[in-house]
Amino acid sequence: MTEYVCYCFKHTARDIEADIKAHGKSTIMAAIAAAKKVGGCHCETTNPKGR
Repeated sequence: MTEYVCYCFKHTARDIEADIKAHGKSTIMAAIAAAKKVGGCHCETTNPKGR
């Protein structure tokens, strides 16, 4: 089973590490934060841990 850092957008720790290597920072985390601000995050229902 894949362990996601973000179940809403299906990002893994490896995805974020690769993003940082490619861009010098995590553009994925910025995109997740922006989506959360407009209600695009549903971690309570998509994450089996409920967060």
